[in-house]
Amino acid sequence: MSADSSQSPPDAARPADRRPLIAFTWLWVGAPLAYGLYELVRKATQLFTG
Repeated sequence: MSADSSQSPPDAARPADRRPLIAFTWLWVGAPLAYGLYELVRKATQLFTG
């Protein structure tokens, strides 16, 4: 038995690169979250400082 017979072709073994999708989903969730936290701090500051 040779070592090459049990391996699949290199293109079939490599999964698709999902880094752009992961970056997009972080932005999709992170941007509204950051804006909401900004507004929370801004309004809490107004509430407690007058």
